[in-house]
Amino acid sequence: MNFSRQALLGIGMIIGGSVMLYAMVQQIGDSNEPQPASAIVDKPSPQQESPQPLTTDIETEKRILAEKQKERAARVAEQEKRAQQFLTEQEAAEAEALAKARAESQQYMASSAAAAEESDKSDAEKNDATTPIKKTSAAESAESETNTGDQQKAAQAQQEAQRQAAIKEQAAAKKLADSKKEAEAKRQADVKKQADAAAEKKQAAAEAAKNEPPKSPSDYQVKRGDGLIKLARQYNMPVEVLAQANNLSPSTSLQLGQNITIPSRKQVERLAREAAAAEQAREDKRQKEEALAKKSADAKREAQQKLSEARKEVKETDAKGSFGVQVALANDQAKADELAKKFKSAGYQVKTSPTSRGVRVIVGPERGKVAALALKDKINSDPKVNTTSAWVLYWR
Repeated sequence: MNFSRQALLGIGMIIGGSVMLYAMVQQIGDSNEPQPASAIVDKPSPQQESPQPLTTDIETEKRILAEKQKERAARVAEQEKRAQQFLTEQEAAEAEALAKARAESQQYMASSAAAAEESDKSDAEKNDATTPIKKTSAAESAESETNTGDQQKAAQAQQEAQRQAAIKEQAAAKKLADSKKEAEAKRQADVKKQADAAAEKKQAAAEAAKNEPPKSPSDYQVKRGDGLIKLARQYNMPVEVLAQANNLSPSTSLQLGQNITIPSRKQVERLAREAAAAEQAREDKRQKEEALAKKSADAKREAQQKLSEARKEVKETDAKGSFGVQVALANDQAKADELAKKFKSAGYQVKTSPTSRGVRVIVGPERGKVAALALKDKINSDPKVNTTSAWVLYWR
């Protein structure tokens, strides 16, 4: 009964608040309507009955109108503020009433459950008794009916709680089973992956052992489509080693029916070491040649610079006399012409001069001995002519 009274009280408060809110909104709408002209125009005072000028100050009228609009806006804002405050208070009251109703409902449910438990105990005591006690009054019947309804509600609530608990237990059990199933599937996948990796590794080792070079040298007859590269890959050895074992070049093409030797493992290792040593020797030789060429180029560049400086010095001192650089003394004219051609191709001016001891091959002339000496140093350091026996002689 307390719950019904509280509910009716809350409903009444809600309806009353709605009516008050509607009235305030209607009042705000009426206040926003334009006032009649008669309400705005003030009654003329005795002082105003004096004659007024025909012209009107427009600025004053605008200012008065603006002030009235501001006052009207202020009144509207105040009314809206009050309406909002009323709505807030009404919502707070409704929330309080609802919370109070819920608290009373929970208290009522708790008391009903306690009463149901007491009723169950009393029924058990009645069943144990030999002489049942009968209630015949109307009040006792009403109380029995109320207790029965409360017991039914309590039983329904208990059944609902048990059903919810069973649903939660089923969901938890299903989640646990799914997680176990997922973990088992993952473990089986890992085991399969490891087994596949081991099988692949074993197969690769078997293929490598199958393709290893034989333990002893063997003969092989070339078939259609065979080549040094293919056979080297087939027996897992470098192409250079297979070619060296058969005294062939790595780029040699094999002939159909040709017999070649497949070296043994030890031979492959030895030939590989020899090939590596030969490659290293070639690399060292190449580096030495590059260093020598660089050194020769530097020497030639330095000699050319010295020659240019010597020629400039001779020109400034205006030295007299011409000098040449003898690079060879040939036995005959043919040999001298051949040497002269080599020096000319290297960019030098060459002349031949027959003597009693042979034919001289002379580069030049250069004016001044200093320039001739610089030219001699350049010729001796030039790798294109490959000579170190050049010497300076007086030309004329």
